[in-house]
Order: sequence, then C-alpha cells, then structure tokens
Amino acid sequence: MSLRTVGAVQGQLGFESMPRKLIKVTPSRLSVWADCPRRFRMAYIDRPTPPRGGPWAHSTLGAVVHNALKALFDLPVGKRTPDAAAALVGTHWKDDGFAGSEQAATFRERAAGWVHDYVAEADVDHDPVGLERWVSAPVGTIVAEGRVDRIDQRDGELVIVDYKTGRHALTTDDARGSQALALYVLAARRTLRRPCTKVELHHLPSGTVSSWEHTDESLARHLRRAEESADEFQLATDTLKAGGDPEVLFPPTPGRQCSWCDFRRNCDDGRAAGPQIEPWAMLAP
Repeated sequence: MSLRTVGAVQGQLGFESMPRKLIKVTPSRLSVWADCPRRFRMAYIDRPTPPRGGPWAHSTLGAVVHNALKALFDLPVGKRTPDAAAALVGTHWKDDGFAGSEQAATFRERAAGWVHDYVAEADVDHDPVGLERWVSAPVGTIVAEGRVDRIDQRDGELVIVDYKTGRHALTTDDARGSQALALYVLAARRTLRRPCTKVELHHLPSGTVSSWEHTDESLARHLRRAEESADEFQLATDTLKAGGDPEVLFPPTPGRQCSWCDFRRNCDDGRAAGPQIEPWAMLAP
C-alpha cells in the first residue's frame, strides 16, 4: 500500500490532527519493510509473534565471527594475536543450520582462517570506543538506533566499522549506499557527541575494506529515505490498530526472497513463490 493511500485512511480516522511522535527506526525494520510489509507485520506487530523457521548456517557463521572479534578486543593488547583470534572462533562456534558436522567443521576452519588473517593485517592495539555498541538518538522525525559492530576513534573522529562474512566482496558503492551505516553515523555522533562521517565495511573472506566518507548532503538523503519508510510503516500500524484490514495495509511481496523467509510457513503467497532452500544454501561454495 502506498503512503498516499494509507494517509487518506488516516485522515478519515482523524489521525491528521494528532501530535506527531518520533518513530523508532532500526536498519532491520527498514530492511524488512522494504522487503515485504507482511513480513514486517509478522515480525514487529503480530502478538504472539508467529513461529519462525530454524537457524541458517550463514547467520551462524556471521555471528561466530562477530563474537570472536568482540572477544578478541576484550583481551589485553598483548594477547590480541592472530592465533588467539582464530582460537576464539572455536570457542564461540555452533553447528546450527549446517548440513552436518563435516560441513560445519569445514566452515569453522575457514572462519578461523579469515579471523586469523584479518587480525594479522589490522591494527588491534587500540581499544575501540564501542564493541557491539547500541546507539540511539532523535534525528529529524525518527529515532535512529541500532547495534554497531565496532566504533573506532581515529584522529579525533569516530569511524563506524561493520564486519561482513557474505559470499561476495564489497565495494565503495556498498559502503556509500548502506542506509544502515548512515543511520549509525547519525546516531553515534549524537550519542557519543563526537564528529563522525566515515563508514567501513570489513569483508573478512576477501580481506578487503570498503570505505566511504559521508557529507551532510549524503546523510540527509539517507535520512529522508528512512523518514519516508518510517512514515509508511507507522501509518499502516496505526491504521491497523484502529481496525484496518491487515491484508490491505501489509500486503505480501512475493519473490525469490520467500525461499528463505523466516515466516514462510505462515504465508501461502510465500510458499507459492518458490521452493524453500536448505539452511546452508547461502554459504559460499
């Protein structure tokens, strides 16, 4: 449903004259709304929340790498060695979502190698300003918030660092176009009261770093997009609470993404869109 259509319904219900509240926004909420409004409703509005599917191997892999790197920075500087980092992968490892113990062992070894090589090349002698740091701040018509993998301070300015373990290497365009990283910049500079413009994507499988230096103009563009999406899902949510039709307000968006949707079992349209993939299908070959 378009913002204009929902807005018309809101006007009929008398919401236009109500005081406007700031809308809490996380990158995850924005991504899910853009992906599929029905999935958004199931994830964030329906109570009780419909049952989700099982774990995904690629998500397990990413979580293990994140946890290992966080644990590394909790160590004294002298113990932050590549071997220690690789060992922490084993400490935090889980087999959830993998095809079996053999496949899990293969990727455990692979992840340990990524982390080892990353720490061998990275500067780990300085303590980050934040690790898995939650930031939240009012910006424009929203409250931008989320959990940042790492926040560094370099030359008096904050740098947002996001770890990636996906199948494909990333580019400068990925860093520039990431709405999540832009929102983290806006929230971090308000939360920590320090300058912040730079974002970095650290892709461990390829050992590459893609960075972007935001300007006020580029941040404003990301903020406008986030505000528009937030208006849409908040209008739909308020209208639903006032008795609106959930199927009209939160329509499905069937597509290839339905093959790995966590709410597939609760969505006839999603199941009809295509076969479900295996939990390990999104791992790199």
